[in-house]
Amino acid sequence: MQPSSMIIAVDGPAASGKGTLSRRIARKFGLAYLDTGSLYRGVALMALEAGIDLADIPALAQLTQEISSDIWQDPRIREPGVGDAASKIASIAEVRAGLLAFQRDFANQPPGAVLDGRDIGTVVCPDADVKLFVTASEDERARRRHKELVAAGKTVTFEEVKADILRRDGRDASRNTAPLAQSEDAHLLDTTNLDIDAAMSAAVDLINQAIDAKNGTRS
Repeated sequence: MQPSSMIIAVDGPAASGKGTLSRRIARKFGLAYLDTGSLYRGVALMALEAGIDLADIPALAQLTQEISSDIWQDPRIREPGVGDAASKIASIAEVRAGLLAFQRDFANQPPGAVLDGRDIGTVVCPDADVKLFVTASEDERARRRHKELVAAGKTVTFEEVKADILRRDGRDASRNTAPLAQSEDAHLLDTTNLDIDAAMSAAVDLINQAIDAKNGTRS
């Protein structure tokens, strides 16, 4: 039996498959879904459009209070330049703090939510009912992202995509504020050799086990 309210935290590096997986999980369990990375991309897009220097911390912090909940509907946030800018501003403590309340409010809406990002299980929702850390090899993640970009009509090489992913990995893992890290109580899910159906099956098994444990039943 599913709890009356449930928060599922899904963390992992870029192109690990966590976004597609999280959307499917949200649909299956009837929960709201938030790609928290889209919030940082939204702030980055707003800054770039307004000509705000990415080193102007007060201005960026102010933008976090102006972001609307429909920002992730804007296809421009998926542009490579916006993604790179988002990765840079995500290391700013004031930006992360400005978006924290939004994320927590979203997570606590009934009947619950699935949030994916870099620090959901460690910072945003440390008491989440279920925590997953989704990853894949560097080459596989680069292959997936390259395929997405080519399908979207972008002209970019595999090597360029891989280099960008490695830069973002390094930046995300080394930042002082809320770095990318696997929570101690998160379930590791390596999707390198899994298609989306197999990854979904594995994730659902882990989630059901957590639900059974919370309800005091056996899986």
